[in-house]
Formats: sequence, C-alpha cells, structure tokens
Amino acid sequence: MPAPERTLERLPTEAGTLSERAANLIEQDILAGDLAPGSRLGIVDLVQRYEIGATPLREGLSRLMSRGLIVGIGQRGFRVAEVSREDLADITCMRTAVEIEAVRLAILHGDAAWEAGIISALHQMRRHIERTGNEFREGAAEFDRLHKGFHTALLAACGSRRMLAAHSDLYDQAYRYRRVMMGAIDSSERFIRSHQMLADHVLARDVAAAQKMLAAHLHSTIDFVYPQAGGEQS
Repeated sequence: MPAPERTLERLPTEAGTLSERAANLIEQDILAGDLAPGSRLGIVDLVQRYEIGATPLREGLSRLMSRGLIVGIGQRGFRVAEVSREDLADITCMRTAVEIEAVRLAILHGDAAWEAGIISALHQMRRHIERTGNEFREGAAEFDRLHKGFHTALLAACGSRRMLAAHSDLYDQAYRYRRVMMGAIDSSERFIRSHQMLADHVLARDVAAAQKMLAAHLHSTIDFVYPQAGGEQS
C-alpha cells in the first residue's frame, strides 16, 4: 500500500539512520493528522505503510515516545497520543517557561545578525501569506517551515542548544492543536499583525514587554481550540 502524501517537510533520504527516518515519517503523519489521536500503531501495518523494517520502526517509535507524540500500551504496542485541553495546557506551560527565558537571553546576547534573521523570517512569512491570502494554513509545507522559522529566529541567539531543541520539540507537540486554531483564522492581516508586534518588542530589546506578549501569544492556541477567553494567534 503506497504511503499517503505528506504535507510536512521531510528529511533528505541520505540523512540519519533507518530508525531516525522511521521516526521522522511517523512524526510527520501524526502532526499532519494522517495518524489520528488514539490510533493504534501496529508494526505490521507500519512496515507496509513506510516500507521500513520492523526493528528500525520499533526504534523510531521509542524515539517518539520520549517526545510525547506516542504512548506505549504495555505489551500490545503503541498508540498515537490523545489530544486534550490538559495536554495542550501542559505543552503551553512548558513552552512558555522555556521560551520566555530563551527570549530574554536572546535579547541580552543577540547581535545585528540575529536581528536581521528575525526581520528576514518575518518578511518571508508575510510575503508567503500575501501570495496565498486567507488560504494560508498549517499543513502546507512552506507555511509550516516559515512559521516555525520565525518563532525559532526570535530565540536563536539565546546561546543554549538545549533550549532551542526543547522549543522545537514543544512547538511540534502543539502542532496538532495549532492546526485546529489555524482553521478558525479568517484574517491574514490579524495574523501578521500579531507576529509583527511580537517581533517589534523583541527587536526593541524590551525584555518585559517581549516576555509578556510571547506568553500571551503562546497561550492563544488554548483560547482558540478550547475557548474560554480571546487571544492573539500563535
């Protein structure tokens, strides 16, 4: 059975081991919604789906367990992690803790090249949205790359590869929820404005304002997916 079309950026075929490639492909399908929350991940089915051997698939699944995208079910194998407000709140809490410290360090240590990286990332995302209008959505490979690239650019000068790795993992864990949020956004101008304001605070090197807006920006996904209060798009 041929594998379904994938919407997220894939690793080059020459990169990494088979188990890394297996983890990457399964992760892509989880984040894209092709493997639904709670669905069972049978080894035989995965071997047919990805045309990768059982051993590297099991190793790949073990990698994804540590990232919170799948869970073990005893001796019965693996399932895609469920989605819930509690899970999203936990992701958001961790992401906020990591990113408000990372942005503080980035503002403290960032140079002109870091500032240029933020401006460039925002410009590329804006131009992409201008070309696609209100049809931009997470799940489109180019938008996914540019959106994550902008958020990473804000933190890039923090000086901690572990913080950046944690940011990347938590960003991806929130992806399934963020796709729901993006489906509710009907204004590209509002989306760009919220990201422009965030960039402006960071580039002004106003730590308190940047941290406050970043925390609100990250929490907005909860507000959209599990409505309780309004918020800006993240």
